Amino acid sequence: MSRRRAFAGVGILLVLAGILLSPAVAQRQYMERQRLFHDMETNRRPPEGTEFIFARVQYSTHVSRRFGRVRRLEGWAHDYPEAEEHILQIAHEATGINLNKMSYVIVRLDSDEIYQYPFLYFSEVGEMNLTEREVANFREYLNRGGFAMVDDFDSQQSLAWFASQMRLVFPERNFVQLKVDHPIFHTFYDMPTLDTEPPNQQYGGGLPKFYGYFDDHGRICMIINHDNDLGDFWEWVDQPVFSLPPSIEALRFGVDYFLYAMTH
Repeated sequence: MSRRRAFAGVGILLVLAGILLSPAVAQRQYMERQRLFHDMETNRRPPEGTEFIFARVQYSTHVSRRFGRVRRLEGWAHDYPEAEEHILQIAHEATGINLNKMSYVIVRLDSDEIYQYPFLYFSEVGEMNLTEREVANFREYLNRGGFAMVDDFDSQQSLAWFASQMRLVFPERNFVQLKVDHPIFHTFYDMPTLDTEPPNQQYGGGLPKFYGYFDDHGRICMIINHDNDLGDFWEWVDQPVFSLPPSIEALRFGVDYFLYAMTH
């Protein structure tokens, strides 16, 4: 068989794999949407007695919730709940922390409930449009020593918008691009590089960058994963959607963030 024919055969297999995978992806996304609506309607609670809770933040947005008659999934909910369940299971198996894959919750940013959780997860903050109550709550949360992870947003425009939202919280603070020698990248796993591969290259996006947001004592209180989507890797780590090396890398970043939030 010629090399050209061999490559053609591989290409056909990849196309067929994509075709076969597409219904499975659509089915999972449908089920995730149903889980989200159910968990919000029932005010789902995390299990008791675990050392760590993954708290996904519901914030106010400037994006419409509906597209015609279709109820749109807002950016703060992207990858829920598969991302949580997969990264939490890995974190438990890797570190022995007393948690399980159901140790997660959705929490409103304008609720005092956020103070119960030392780790907050924000997705798609380019859609964020904070209210006065949310601004005050987030400021108090960070002042009390809380830690936030920001994920799943692309483009300089989105970064600038999120920076403008954070200036409402702390007008004098800015984002600082991090280097690989920062301790947050060596809490449990030693990450050798920050030259990472995003799951999807979005329009207007660049190479992934990691920004820190520091308090007045020099503590990093928020890690910002820009032009990247670790949650997408977490969500699909059990399916052949993304290649394995960056998927494993994304899990390791997540475990490092968890441990940093628990120990600093």
